[in-house]
Amino acid sequence: MKETEAIGLFKCLADKSRLQILKSLAVEDMYVERLAERLDLTPSTISFHLKKLSEAGAVTAYKNQYYMMYSLNKEIFQTSILDILRQESDEAQKQAQRDADYRQRVIDAFFEYGKLRSIPTQLKKERIILEVIAEAFEFDRIYSEREVNVMIADFHDDFCTIRRDMVGEGLLGRDSTGYWRVKKNG
Repeated sequence: MKETEAIGLFKCLADKSRLQILKSLAVEDMYVERLAERLDLTPSTISFHLKKLSEAGAVTAYKNQYYMMYSLNKEIFQTSILDILRQESDEAQKQAQRDADYRQRVIDAFFEYGKLRSIPTQLKKERIILEVIAEAFEFDRIYSEREVNVMIADFHDDFCTIRRDMVGEGLLGRDSTGYWRVKKNG
């Protein structure tokens, strides 16, 4: 189910009468007059709601003798909300571009000629800065603390704080053998 279809369905379900119609159709297929009688609504009101439910894909219609019968589209309700949330958003590219633009603005604001002006106080901005510094480290290589300090000092004089924050953010790993750049999962 696409994002726009899910939005249409959710909007459609946000109505008590429509939910009652769906509950009735979950029991058995019905025609407009039978639903109107059962739910104590006018046939025109039922028809209005059925049209909305049909547009959202929640119900289907078929002809049975003189009556137009309506049935619940069970398939659409077997889609879990997690499945909908896991699908790529229609806005995914725009969001990714906004994220990249924000990241670049932060880098431009805090770096001048490759040197860090100051350590950001906002964690989100600091994370971006630390990721930039982490790019100076190679994967699959162990660094001594002195090597790490020298490399970080190329960016900023407070190498102790930056080194500690890089370990804390999971960008650098550390044990008795030394430091290494951590690979991202996924």
